[in-house]
Amino acid sequence: MYAQGAETSQGKVFTVTGQDWDSITEGLGEGAEERIVVNMGPQHPSTHGVLRLILELEGETVTEARCGIGYLHTGIEKNMEFRSWVQGVTFCTRMDYLSPFFNEATYCLGVERLLGIEDEIPEKAQVMRVLLMELNRISSHLVAVATGGMEIGALTVMTVGFRERELVLDLFETITGLRMNHAFIRPGGVAQDLPAGALDDIRAFIALMKKRLPEYAAFCNANPIFRGRLEGVGHLDLAGCLALGITGPPVRATGYAWDLRKTQPYSGYEDYEFDVQTWDTADAYGRFRVRLNEMWESLRIVEQCADRLAKLDGAPVMVGDKKIAWPSQLAIGSDGMGNSLDHIRHIMGESMEALIHHFKLVTEGFRVPPGQAFVPVESPRGELAAHIVSDGGTRPFRAHFRDPSFVNLQGTSVMSEGGMVSDVIVAIASIDPVMGGVDR
Repeated sequence: MYAQGAETSQGKVFTVTGQDWDSITEGLGEGAEERIVVNMGPQHPSTHGVLRLILELEGETVTEARCGIGYLHTGIEKNMEFRSWVQGVTFCTRMDYLSPFFNEATYCLGVERLLGIEDEIPEKAQVMRVLLMELNRISSHLVAVATGGMEIGALTVMTVGFRERELVLDLFETITGLRMNHAFIRPGGVAQDLPAGALDDIRAFIALMKKRLPEYAAFCNANPIFRGRLEGVGHLDLAGCLALGITGPPVRATGYAWDLRKTQPYSGYEDYEFDVQTWDTADAYGRFRVRLNEMWESLRIVEQCADRLAKLDGAPVMVGDKKIAWPSQLAIGSDGMGNSLDHIRHIMGESMEALIHHFKLVTEGFRVPPGQAFVPVESPRGELAAHIVSDGGTRPFRAHFRDPSFVNLQGTSVMSEGGMVSDVIVAIASIDPVMGGVDR
């Protein structure tokens, strides 16, 4: 289907049409008959989206593993250059679709640094950002554990993982109105205040998760089959992580407590009590245990956020500067759709100047002083950062993201070569890449 073989005086010659096959077969040399090149993906269910793995096999052993990416390319970074600073949030939230709030946060922190308003963000907005990010960390780790379990046959782990994730998405829907792609964190604060009853729902979720999380320990930690598939697989030590720029659970599984929430705090993380979780095995099992423990720590932070928000009832959630704050004191109609009549009356009934200002703010957006900013945050997969460049206009001159999935995928070959084909699945799952972030 892919190639035709023919015997010649020089040996076997392959005529190949796939993009990487020429270079691979040229390097096989003697013993080519003993080896085979296999495309795993991009449609394979175990490659976490549309990731293509080019595996060179000798029997059941992987001798070479390389990643083929770009199948989910969306042009998000380029599209952001043609939208206002606020509209940029609606694009970047769709990159790593399992952790949208972190995409929004790093972008907005960069815009706020360029605007010089980092110290003016209301306390309630900062607490709400931390709350949403930590809930998002839990939901993302649940998917990592669930899909990782599914790929090695632990289907119960998958079903309970997605069961709990649904509860987190219900909270997101309560707070932001959407389950994914929220565009809720905006330059200057957040889109709107917590709705009535949201804190009660959050506390109920915390209580339930404290009962549910031990189930994962019971399913996995002492399960000899689960441990047999993960222990010693996908080994990558600290030196390898540092050389490749790999962050997040893979580097913490080597015993190195590198977490930007502690080492370079942002959004007020220095005011919360939590511990950086590490493991000392530098393998797939260690990365699983780090994610499991981090969910407990995120619950601790969410609990502290709920306590703080209870004392900030009625506090502002958007910066006071009306030349930046958008939308202006947004209020949703009683049907849950569109602006409320009171909000429309407020915008259109004050003065013609106020209406003109609102119109220009929404259609053109505000100007950001020229310069550039780079603000990293600790996403569920590692160090996520936005490099924001402004030329003084109403839209980004350039927005480029350092996505941890993209960087961490460099570890694929090191983790996989020399192991079995079945171990490739486990190694990729332990990296937990999201291809929307890789290809963005």
